[in-house]
Amino acid sequence: MRIRTIAVIGAGILLVAGCGGGPDEKQARTAGNNAELRQKAQARRPPAPPPPRKINCDRVKCVSLTFDDGPGPYTARLLDTLKGRGVRATFFMLGENVHAHRNLVRRMVMEGHEVANHTWSHPDLTGLPPAEVRSQVQQTQKAIKDASGVAPTLLRPPYGATDKTVGSATGMPLILWSVDTLDWRYRSVTRDTRVGIKEPQSGGVVLFHDIHKPSVESIPKVVDGLRKRGFTLVTVSELFQGQPLKPGQTYTERAQKAKAVTASPPPPAPSASPTSSP
Repeated sequence: MRIRTIAVIGAGILLVAGCGGGPDEKQARTAGNNAELRQKAQARRPPAPPPPRKINCDRVKCVSLTFDDGPGPYTARLLDTLKGRGVRATFFMLGENVHAHRNLVRRMVMEGHEVANHTWSHPDLTGLPPAEVRSQVQQTQKAIKDASGVAPTLLRPPYGATDKTVGSATGMPLILWSVDTLDWRYRSVTRDTRVGIKEPQSGGVVLFHDIHKPSVESIPKVVDGLRKRGFTLVTVSELFQGQPLKPGQTYTERAQKAKAVTASPPPPAPSASPTSSP
């Protein structure tokens, strides 16, 4: 009986010691709890897009790849290609296509791409009254913002068709292009690749369509080819950094600053030849 009592008391002492712990153990337990709380807070915090890049396209050889009429069935593959190569592009989207691909629109923003407006249903805006022009633009603005959290600041009028009435009704900078790959017409990977690599010049805006499979399939080689030519691939807004874009104005490329040219001295006048005697 006495031995049993002693054993019970000893076990109680050990239990109390284990529960109390020393100061080091308490500090470790507190640190662990704090780390767990930080992890939970980070898990609750929504992911954020990458920060804007500062690129001086007056000093760097820039070109902007743009994609119209999506999102579509090949847009996810295009985003995979751009992400794998560390490229940012600009997507001019149709509002009517956004709802079915909300996850892709959100992904564009999260991966640093620029989302932009291409109207709701791709009409020729010059044939519409101002109220309908505004409706085409505003519906698309809302659809893209609802899907991505970002309201576009740029508009590409379908077919590049615009006039003063369209510019006034939209109230946004109108972005056209300097290189039309005509990918919608030819549907050729080989041709899209050749044009996409060879035709762009510094400050250029290149037009593709991510709703066409050959266009998307050409992009890996286009990106590699442009980089071999020394280009930095940027979004449209990055391309125009330092050159404010005005609502209603049309832009096809970044205007390059003229370089100072030192004129060569005129060639010396020919010396007079001696007059021969008769």
